[in-house]
Amino acid sequence: MERPTLDHIGVAVADLEAALPRWGALGLEAVRVEEVAGERVRVALLPFAGGGRIELLEPTEPDGPVGRFLARRGAGLHHVALQVQDLRQALREAEAAGLEPIDRAPRRGAEGRWVAFLRPGALDGVLVELCQKEAEA
Repeated sequence: MERPTLDHIGVAVADLEAALPRWGALGLEAVRVEEVAGERVRVALLPFAGGGRIELLEPTEPDGPVGRFLARRGAGLHHVALQVQDLRQALREAEAAGLEPIDRAPRRGAEGRWVAFLRPGALDGVLVELCQKEAEA
């Protein structure tokens, strides 16, 4: 697999408006807040000066992926996202290496990016998102 770049770190929060000032105290300001209906989540994008960002994830429904995560584990690190050039190829290579995709095909995420998640079991308990910025995946 090509060497990916760190795209973002996803952090689950119960209340986006309450979390934003805490992250703002570190100099991280939200440049965009959007709802990703398919994931049942609101996302605040807080970019780093040198590239990459924190994505704060607030569930819009308790039975969505982030809602279930918060109920089980509480607020905190949800996932690490790696940007790749060819998401479909990266998924094939990950699966061939024994990593189990949650998503067999790319789907839309925040900012219209194509995303696919890998199960954390084979990645030391870390949920990994592979993402691609290009219009087609």
